[in-house]
Amino acid sequence: MSPDALSPDPFAHDRLIEAVALRRDREAFAQLFSYFAPRLKAWLIKSGATPGAAEDFAQDAMLTVWRKADLFDARKARAATWIFTIARNRRLDMLRRDARPLPVPEIELAEQTVERPDDIVALSQDAARVRDALSQLKPDQVEVLRLAFFMDSPHSEIARQLDLPLGTVKSRIRNAMIKLRLILEPSEEAVR
Repeated sequence: MSPDALSPDPFAHDRLIEAVALRRDREAFAQLFSYFAPRLKAWLIKSGATPGAAEDFAQDAMLTVWRKADLFDARKARAATWIFTIARNRRLDMLRRDARPLPVPEIELAEQTVERPDDIVALSQDAARVRDALSQLKPDQVEVLRLAFFMDSPHSEIARQLDLPLGTVKSRIRNAMIKLRLILEPSEEAVR
């Protein structure tokens, strides 16, 4: 069964990328392309690209998948996460190269300034705490959080990307957020 069909195998796309990496398997790449290219294009249009630019970004991202398939590590991210990250990064690279204004979330992040050394230390400590907390979550929870909050994907798109029911995606996000809150909020005993 091809991975573009609704397959119960959540790792089918991972294996296709591995086939491209190991054997330069054109059929595996064709399956990846037919599944991900339209989704990338739709996602890029939603994030502000014109249809023509979205098509270019999607093709460029898929070409990068072909060239860099050997860098894919299924232990670190699922195929969809890896491919969508490539597309996002390629789009940001092109926007910077063309000196176009960055989309609003990137502008806000770029404009934040840290003025005091104490702020730098605090931010570094906060980032370390969040990384540590994320490492305590299940991999499937980390993946939905990445897609929802770092890639700004709507829940319905996450469900499509991961071949999961929408309710499962929402439950994973909710459960992950509850666990993060428990890990990150100081206990009452620590506050006393």
